[in-house]
Amino acid sequence: MRRLTRPGPAPRPSPAPLREPDRPGNLPAELNGFIGRHDELAALTRQLESARLVTLTGLGGVGKSRLARQAAGILQDRFCDGVWLVELASLHEPHLLDHTVAEALGATGHSGRPVRSVLCDLLADRDLLLVLDGYEHLVDACAELTGQLLRRAPGLQVLAAGRRPLGLDGERTVPLAPMNTADATTLFADRAAAVVPGFTVGPSNETAVTELCDRLDGIPLALELAAGRLRALSVDQVLHRLDDRFRLLTGTRPRRSPDLSTALDQGGPPSKVPAPRRQGGPPPRHQTLRTAIGWSHELCTSEERLLWARLTVFAGHFDLEAAEYVCSGPELPAEELLDVLAELVTQSVLVREETAAGVRYRMLDTVRAYGAGWLAATPDGERLRRRHRDWYLGLATWCELDWFSSRQAEIAARIEAELPNLRVALEQSLETPADTHLGQYLAGTLWFYWVGCGRLSEGRHWLDRALELESTHDEARMKALWVAGYVAVLQGDTVGALGALQECRDEAERTGNATAAAYALHRTGCLALVCDDMPRAEKLLRAALDRYREIGELNSNVLLGQVELAMAVAFQGELADAVRMCEDVLEVCEEHGERWTLAYAQYVLAFAAWSRGDGGRARALLEECLAIDHTFHDLLGAVLAIELLALVTLGEGDAEEAAVLQGAAGRIWPSVGLPLFGSRHFNQPHALCEEQARERLGAERYEHCRRVGEQLDLDTAVARVLRPAGLLPAQLRTVRITAPGTHEPAASPSASGGETAG
Repeated sequence: MRRLTRPGPAPRPSPAPLREPDRPGNLPAELNGFIGRHDELAALTRQLESARLVTLTGLGGVGKSRLARQAAGILQDRFCDGVWLVELASLHEPHLLDHTVAEALGATGHSGRPVRSVLCDLLADRDLLLVLDGYEHLVDACAELTGQLLRRAPGLQVLAAGRRPLGLDGERTVPLAPMNTADATTLFADRAAAVVPGFTVGPSNETAVTELCDRLDGIPLALELAAGRLRALSVDQVLHRLDDRFRLLTGTRPRRSPDLSTALDQGGPPSKVPAPRRQGGPPPRHQTLRTAIGWSHELCTSEERLLWARLTVFAGHFDLEAAEYVCSGPELPAEELLDVLAELVTQSVLVREETAAGVRYRMLDTVRAYGAGWLAATPDGERLRRRHRDWYLGLATWCELDWFSSRQAEIAARIEAELPNLRVALEQSLETPADTHLGQYLAGTLWFYWVGCGRLSEGRHWLDRALELESTHDEARMKALWVAGYVAVLQGDTVGALGALQECRDEAERTGNATAAAYALHRTGCLALVCDDMPRAEKLLRAALDRYREIGELNSNVLLGQVELAMAVAFQGELADAVRMCEDVLEVCEEHGERWTLAYAQYVLAFAAWSRGDGGRARALLEECLAIDHTFHDLLGAVLAIELLALVTLGEGDAEEAAVLQGAAGRIWPSVGLPLFGSRHFNQPHALCEEQARERLGAERYEHCRRVGEQLDLDTAVARVLRPAGLLPAQLRTVRITAPGTHEPAASPSASGGETAG
């Protein structure tokens, strides 16, 4: 594939891939049309042609995010490794910035290395555009990370969108002013037509619309809020009420309100919200945006204003059940909250979205900030934050129990959607000395997400923070200890694993906690397994399974212990025993609808089938295993399956494809941890495949095919394997790779995935 050139660092040559992969990147499709901004868009794209760091600045609501995405979409064909969007508005903890960027790039997972190092290595030889959106509250941390990445990755460009520049050398700043009158009018008319079918700007309303857009100073968020009011008001009525709000808010100091309910009825902002200063205060357009939101706030009922303020305790998205629990009270009963929330959606205060986790809601950031000021002026804030924490503690507890069921995929999607709120709950618990045990409990309870959904690095972060703190609640601390040991095992951190697991075992014996003792023993056996001590692994895992039976424990962890025992037995040559153990696991998984552990059992059965020379059976098992692992974003399970699939593919006579799959696995391993744990037994399929493929292809051709595989991201690699088998996960069914430069619908009857490296 010819690299597309652009001004800046000279592109580095790379081998041609077997097939053109799907366009890399994560830039989302927009749901409504892009209006105006032609000059600004042209200026921004020109800057990106010559500068490595371009920052789009402007006040909140002026349209920075939308313009940045539009420019990135126009330029994405110029970047061989795509355009990647990192949304930072809902991230409140600077220490999680690296994790968030890694997540957006698909580099989260099991690595024990610092995430910053993983990012630098990942981007070192890539040609891509990184879009950082909404960073202003993290400007120092974001500037530090951006500067380091730009120094380490000569092919990287960064487009940042925020309220202030990053302040780095070489940064080009593009200030974004409000829309001109023509563009503002077009935008208002477009959004108004969405809420009032048939709405147009004509002789009867042109003057009023133009005046309205001028009064709102062409700020897109203000225009869209005003358009939303046309559900109930005419343009003239909107304009009249906007006049009232200007007089109330501009240049005046808000009145001190004795309590929220009184302030709500008065319609003014809460007393703790800073008033605009007459000299040296916020720019006029900032006051205009605040006026637009304050005006929308005034049009709400007292119940709607109350809910608006209370909903600001949520980070990112939330669902109805969470809102009902956290935000209800005597003045806002839970049974009435749905109707109030629906009105906030109607008035564009809340955005309703369909997600994999069901219907969810979110606030625009500026809207949330306005409501948070109201909440800060009341004594309700701390109580609501405690209720928020308690809800997410309960949610995590329920999800852990329900993980061992047919709802695993649903649970994974739910926790993924709730991650910003879970982070807030963890942060609050760990910052409050009396609640340290709650933070330890929550970090440990989320083991299934850290381990099962490719989040080991972040899990390790929270577990280490929790365990640094003193707690008198032994049970919560022991749970965090064995989970921390488990995470460290999978990251290849032997020392960290031994320390945590030994402390857990000692505390369990001291307190007589049989459950914690069993889990610590189990994970110590797992450590022996990845350290190649198979006899010790077998002994410890058998002992742990006996203890589980004694206490009546049965869940995904217990089943995985049986699979790990089967691995230890298989690596010692006892394949029949290993097969029997995994078949028992399959029966229990079928009975309970468990899929995550089932994939690991299939991996062991595939290893046994390959060892017996049954490549067809091994492939069928591995393909289903890989499909499951990809559904859960389990990077460890996926990369192990791909490694063994490479060896199976070699046995089928396709040495080139085997080398490509090894290259694809090599790209994934840095996000997992130490490749194949450094284990001789786990490395056996890889070493054998590489040796034989090199022999058949020659060193030069082998390396070429392997480098082709390194260009495939995880989604493309999974699609390459599973499309011919008809097991492609739903999120990968949209396009089919056929030949360089061509994509066809997945439903095409000619779908095929068997091209070679020729």
